[in-house]
Amino acid sequence: MRTILPAVIALILVAASPVHAELSEHTVRVAGKTVRYKVVLPDGYAPAKEYPGVLVFGGGPQTMNVVDNVLNRNFRAEAEKRGYIVIAPAAPDGELFFEGGARIFPEFLKTILATYKIQGGAFHIAGPSNGGIAAMHVAAAHPSFFRSVTAFPGYMWEPSEAKLRAIANLCVFLYVGEFDEYRWHAEMANEVGFLRLQGTNARYTLEKGQPHRIETLAGPNAKRLFDGFEEAAKGCSSR
Repeated sequence: MRTILPAVIALILVAASPVHAELSEHTVRVAGKTVRYKVVLPDGYAPAKEYPGVLVFGGGPQTMNVVDNVLNRNFRAEAEKRGYIVIAPAAPDGELFFEGGARIFPEFLKTILATYKIQGGAFHIAGPSNGGIAAMHVAAAHPSFFRSVTAFPGYMWEPSEAKLRAIANLCVFLYVGEFDEYRWHAEMANEVGFLRLQGTNARYTLEKGQPHRIETLAGPNAKRLFDGFEEAAKGCSSR
């Protein structure tokens, strides 16, 4: 009887094992723009299987460095553990996603949906600060691609009743630090109040003792963001 070489045995074991979680960077050309983005795949990722998906925007200048930070602080670990695909683009040519960068949608989303199997063909969309503003803005422009919108903090860019009504069928979760120096509490509370009158499952949460950069939603506490996504998957009407 021939002895199977250890290297061959190792190769067989690797081939039989599920793909481990990974973080990868990609580039795509959409709407005349070159877009760089990161993808987080869950533990045991199988390409033929459907997964819930989250579109994430970073804050500040929305560069790739910011993307890395928000993934590490708020999304990667929990997504890998719970079985989510996370897509996080950087602003193309430095144009923020609630300004010129928004022109890559919905083509960018269609590209992602053609590459990964996202449950229901709709994402959760989320981000902090400028990322939260971008999440609200993009969700209002293309609501059929989303299940929920989460801003921590964030509000509707150039708000109007029409834009708020556009997201009335989504779950909306807004968080702001008690000591946020930018004082956008009132706008966020008003928007949640309006949405609740439309029958939306919308919440405004004041994070006690927190500044603009909310630590109570980071690290192990990031599970709160994903609890919201899972709540949204069950339906978003408060009536």
